[in-house]
Amino acid sequence: MINAYTEDQLVEQPAIGLFEDLGWETLSAVEEIFGTAGTLGRATKMEALLTGRLRAALEKLNPALPPEAITSAMDELTRNRSAMSPAAANREVHSLLKDGVRVKVSSSEPSPQPSPGGRGREGGTRIERVRVIDWENPEANDFLLVSQMSIQGPLYLRRPDLIGFVNGLPLVVVELKKPGVPAQQAFTDNLTCYKADIPALFWGNAIMIASNGTDSRVGSPTADWERFFEWKRIASEDELRRVSLEVMT
Repeated sequence: MINAYTEDQLVEQPAIGLFEDLGWETLSAVEEIFGTAGTLGRATKMEALLTGRLRAALEKLNPALPPEAITSAMDELTRNRSAMSPAAANREVHSLLKDGVRVKVSSSEPSPQPSPGGRGREGGTRIERVRVIDWENPEANDFLLVSQMSIQGPLYLRRPDLIGFVNGLPLVVVELKKPGVPAQQAFTDNLTCYKADIPALFWGNAIMIASNGTDSRVGSPTADWERFFEWKRIASEDELRRVSLEVMT
């Protein structure tokens, strides 16, 4: 009987396997060890992103930039946005992910005119743009799927089923239910709760997924359930329609 099996056995572990097949590194945070040498490098449960992986990715994607530029970009990406509306915070971080982070770097050759590529000089500094994600070469990025990672919000502790980190930033949140339990329940009972209780997880979020394995829906962090949709095909519109977590992943 289906009730004899747990959600973890029926849906979560197969989902983790799908991500592994796509080349993602996977880790469980059920028994997370904290500290820089710990499971995820987090100091506390209040951290919603992985700063160690983020810094390593920025250094890799921007080898010509000095450490001060990387630090400035880190400061902007990890800045507390709790005073902003969720939509405004997400829009701001989305811009940083898409276009990079503009930072000032000390320069010995000041010039008042910016270059066409976005670099310029202001007095004793020059403007550089720190790339956060390599959009042209996906394999150059760091992909990590973490299961059961606890995050402490202002009032409540929450633990999403799966969080997909790209270069240390939580861009994907997946909430799962057992087959037979409506996927909408993952949205109503869990994802909606997470957005209210651990908002920092969604400042840079790009995709939220609610699934019971067979019925899977994807939406943005500002979408209501009516705007969560199936992802029916993988490669082309000529494929047969399939609705499953495998296709969506």
